[in-house]
Amino acid sequence: MSDSESVVPQSDNVKITSYDDPDAPWNQEFDQAQMGDWNAGVIQEFRENGGKVGGAYQDATILLLTTTGAKSGKQHVVPLGALYRDETIYVSSFIEDKYPAWWFNIKANPQVTVEIGGKTHRAVGRALEGADYDEFAAWVLANNPLLADFQSKIERPLPLVTLELGEEI
Repeated sequence: MSDSESVVPQSDNVKITSYDDPDAPWNQEFDQAQMGDWNAGVIQEFRENGGKVGGAYQDATILLLTTTGAKSGKQHVVPLGALYRDETIYVSSFIEDKYPAWWFNIKANPQVTVEIGGKTHRAVGRALEGADYDEFAAWVLANNPLLADFQSKIERPLPLVTLELGEEI
């Protein structure tokens, strides 16, 4: 995958090129219960099919990120699109009004588990901040049109987390 290539969910083999695309999965209406059910279904499908899922995310590289709750101490699993800068895996979010819980969890406890491509790894997540954030975000905004489009519509900085895979478990 090239530096400028972003992992973008596709629906009916039409590539989503705008954050505002009404067919994009992140622009569908879900209440909290539906979102929990949707995530559970994606997680189950991912695990049953060696890291592959169908539907809107069929051609995307999805990973499962397991974090430890910053407040609860409980394990939380969330499916995310795996994005790449050379060999560095990073994740972000299209949540408009706040940072995602997994971002706060990684800040509190960077030891995570990443399931990707049918393999499970211990990993270290790093919520980027300061000069590290500035440099990485500049690259992301220049090379990932969807995240750049999203950033143009929100006031807070994008959440950016890098994932360093460790041993396979």
